Amino acid sequence: MSIKSLAVIAATIAATATTASADSFFGFKGALDPDSALELGLVRSANDGIVEIYDFHRGELGQLLGAEMVTAGANADVRVDVGVAPINDVIALLKVDGEVVAEQRYFVEE
Repeated sequence: MSIKSLAVIAATIAATATTASADSFFGFKGALDPDSALELGLVRSANDGIVEIYDFHRGELGQLLGAEMVTAGANADVRVDVGVAPINDVIALLKVDGEVVAEQRYFVEE
């Protein structure tokens, strides 16, 4: 395989990843109520994936608190069961095929 062919393949992969990221996002950007089920609202995913909620204390990714599967397209009223209401801020990661395609930090109301 020529260097030119490898460059074209690499560019195609990079463009695909960028497209997936651009088509995947969290609609709700506000603060969350402290609850055992966090209401994220609309989550748009370019492909089937998973939303993972992590503790995000002092800007560091902490323990996985909960996860919820989403399908390709718009997923309305996404709720993630985290067991116990978080006391720190959290971060939601949307993963498709193991790759993070969107993230959103949420402040947890006191």
